Amino acid sequence: MTTDEGIKYDRSLLGVEHPIGTFSVTREMIVGFARSTGETDEKYIGSPDGTGDVVAPSTICNIFVNGVSRPDISLEFGDLSFFAGQSIECKSEIKPGDTLSATTRLEEVYAKTGRSGKMVFSVWRTTFTNQKDDTVALVNESFVRRNRSK
Repeated sequence: MTTDEGIKYDRSLLGVEHPIGTFSVTREMIVGFARSTGETDEKYIGSPDGTGDVVAPSTICNIFVNGVSRPDISLEFGDLSFFAGQSIECKSEIKPGDTLSATTRLEEVYAKTGRSGKMVFSVWRTTFTNQKDDTVALVNESFVRRNRSK
């Protein structure tokens, strides 16, 4: 069972968009990222002679969300925080020459009881749009707070 009843946090931040930056995408960035993840598909790394059109793997958005500073929701629970997971939804191709703009918003805060007791999750959605204002990717990230085991 999940609920947000009794969780103390700044509810005024729910659903509010916060700009986090603008990012230029280059061919070198795409190929470098794809190679670093072990990708071998020419769609992402180009032809063996270093030419050819490429598009970015949707996971390239990890470069931009890693270390993003989000507003403090003033959550009053737990003494241990950690990353709980991520999902990326690719909406459109990301290509060399694109300029991506990103905004993030607090989607939800909820409590759940697990083997270690009560945990409170906060879920943030980051939306990436290109220079044409087309949404290219949605990144959902979950963070959890709980009390340390005694």
